Formats: sequence, C-alpha cells, structure tokens
Amino acid sequence: MDARRVNKNLKGKFMDFKSFENKIYLSSPTMHGDELKYMTEAFETNWMSTVGKNISEIERITCEKLGCGNAVALSCGTAALHLAVKLAGVKPGDKVFCSDMTFAATLNPVVYEGGEPVFIDTEYDTWNMDPKALEKAFEIYPEVRVVVFVNLYGTPGKLDELISVCRNHGAVMIEDAAESLGASYKGRQTGTFGAFNAISFNGNKIITGSAGGMLLTDDAYAAKKARKWSTQSRENAPWYQHEEVGYNYRMSNVVAGVVRGQYPYLEEHIARKKEIYERYKEGLKGLPVLMNPYEENIAEPNYWLSCLIIDKEAMCRQVRSDRDVLYVSEPGKTCPTEILETLARYNVEGRPIWKPMHMQPIYRMNQFITASGERLRKDDCEYTDVGADIFRRGLCLPSDIKMTEKEQKKIIEIIRSCFE
Repeated sequence: MDARRVNKNLKGKFMDFKSFENKIYLSSPTMHGDELKYMTEAFETNWMSTVGKNISEIERITCEKLGCGNAVALSCGTAALHLAVKLAGVKPGDKVFCSDMTFAATLNPVVYEGGEPVFIDTEYDTWNMDPKALEKAFEIYPEVRVVVFVNLYGTPGKLDELISVCRNHGAVMIEDAAESLGASYKGRQTGTFGAFNAISFNGNKIITGSAGGMLLTDDAYAAKKARKWSTQSRENAPWYQHEEVGYNYRMSNVVAGVVRGQYPYLEEHIARKKEIYERYKEGLKGLPVLMNPYEENIAEPNYWLSCLIIDKEAMCRQVRSDRDVLYVSEPGKTCPTEILETLARYNVEGRPIWKPMHMQPIYRMNQFITASGERLRKDDCEYTDVGADIFRRGLCLPSDIKMTEKEQKKIIEIIRSCFE
C-alpha cells in the first residue's frame, strides 16, 4: 500500500478545504519592471554577450552592498563555487571538508577538480555545519586545507567558531552563500567570510536573474584569475591564445540586466520573506513543531525559505527508500510526507529538507564525520547524526512572496489539520 492510499483511506482527519485556483509556489521569481528596462537596454545597444554595462554595474553594486573587495559575475552559482575550489588549490586526491546537509552543487565542484568530499554533520541551532564536528574532522584528517561551508536556507551558521577552527588548522574557507544573499552575521553580510565566496541568482533565490551567480573575494589577484578562467582563459594576444584550461562561465549582459533590475528590491524581498516566516511561527503555535532556527541577536537570516521540523513524539511512522516513501497516518501525529502530499492536494508546493550528502547514492562511500567522530544508526527511522534526523522530520513550507496573507492563513490551517 503506498503513502497516498494510506492517506486517502483516512476519514475525518483533514478539513474539507477548497483547492487554490492558482498554484502557491515554494519560491518563484518576483518581477518589478525595472528588469525589462535593463534587458531592453542590452538589446537596443547590442550588448547581448558576456560584456556590457549591466555586468559591470551589478559587480559594483554587489561589492557596495556586501562590503567585499571584488565580484566576478558568472553564469551560475555552481560556476562560482567551481572557480573558488580552483582558487583554493584543490588537486586530485585532496580531501575537502564539506557541509553535509545541502544541495549537491555545494560540493560537486570539489569532484570536478578531482577532490574527495568529506561530509561534516549538522548542528540543531542553525541547521548548518557543526563546528565541533569540523574540529573532530581535523583530528582525523589534519592534512585537509579546504573547507566548503553553506548557509542553509538563508540562515548564517556559527561563523566565528567555524572560522576559528579553520584558522587553527591553516585551512581556507569557501563560503557558499547561494541561499543567503542579504543575510548577516554580527552585522556583516554573508558571502564575505571565506577567502572565496559564492552567491546565486537562480530563479528561486531571494533576487534572481533567471540564472547567474558571482564569485566574491577580497583578493584582487584571485578575482583577476577567476575572470580569465571564466572567459576560456584567453591570453592577452591579438589572436586566441590559451596557456591553461578555461571555462565558458561569464554572465550574459542580458541576465545581468535582470539582476540589476532586481537589486533595488533585495531588502523588500527579505522583509516580505521575514513576514512569511513570522506568520508561520505565530500560526503554528501550539503544534509540536519548530521553525528553522537561527541565533537571535547574532545572525539575521534572509528568510529565503520557511521550514519546520516535527517533534519526534509527534511523528507518525514514515519509511523512505531512495525513491519511494511510505507512511502510516495516526491521529494527533503526522510526518513531512503527509503534510507535503496534503498541501499538494490543494495546489500548494512544498519540499522535503535537503537530503544530506552522506545519504546520497553517489556519495555514500565518502567519509562522514559527526561531533563524536562516528555515525550510528539506531533503527530504520532514527539516526544519531543530526542532518539525517532533520531530513527525516523536516520540510520546506511555501515561501513565495506573492502569496497573500489570506492564502498563507489557509495553508496554516491545512498544516494544522494534519495533526488532528
């Protein structure tokens, strides 16, 4: 019996809501009009390739807003991470410590360069890399010299502690701030804490270019090197001359026009995302759930996605394979699958929490390190490592800033009905 059949056979648990006429998305682009102005400017001036005023402007704006020395506009955030890994000097066979609970793009660039990701467990306070687990990793592999860290769902991690561990072991930090543009830690913008950093303008991010990303660094020489690599490593010669491998990674001036039109609305988007987070927090009070946490008075997230985690005692039985899931619904209890399927029935998009990298088929043989140094599986449904536990009990809620307060209230009522 599959999960949907179990769900549908239950009577009386779910309220009889009417489906939304227009789908409520997890996080879709929000356009304002200025984007078209700058795209049209690129078209009318015929600067349609990878050079033009839009590119230089968004590089300038990014440095100004974030307080970084250099910004290199690229085709996507993954390209930025790839060049960051190259700049950090990762060579074939090198082990690299990487955040475990994240999207694969955070660490795939390590593999592009022949490196071997070693996954570091998560902590509950921010759902980010655990500094204690990172310290344990250096005890096991003292030779490692690069750490790739991500600010999950727009929430800064414990950056002071992570940087201190890296500094004590002579390691370079790469900060993946793809999800956290506009977030800050102790008043300082994310995307500026590593030696090399990456942000993203993908279609679902806090602001978008439909695509695109940036490499950020205070190292002017490194920025110049990244710019060269991103344009197929062309040398300064009257013909096409190449002395090292390069990439077609430079951002289009048209895409940059969209980003340029979005930038004035970054703070507005963050404010509206925060309102969504606070409404969920208030509307779900009394339920056995916790919103994705952050360190108050230390960090200010950009609230990119609002997420929740269900208390262990309120979880109904849920079993996942690599591709399928089965749950048995119980009165007063629920699970991420039941909530997501119920939302989908009413034309609402949610998403499971990022599946930790050490649980992915492609990376299951890689080393994975917890604060205690080892991973112990207790049974089919419970793990001692933090990332797997958050994945098992957590989900991402619809966080689209075009969602109205009335629509969000209805979504909250649907979620509450899952616990009846």
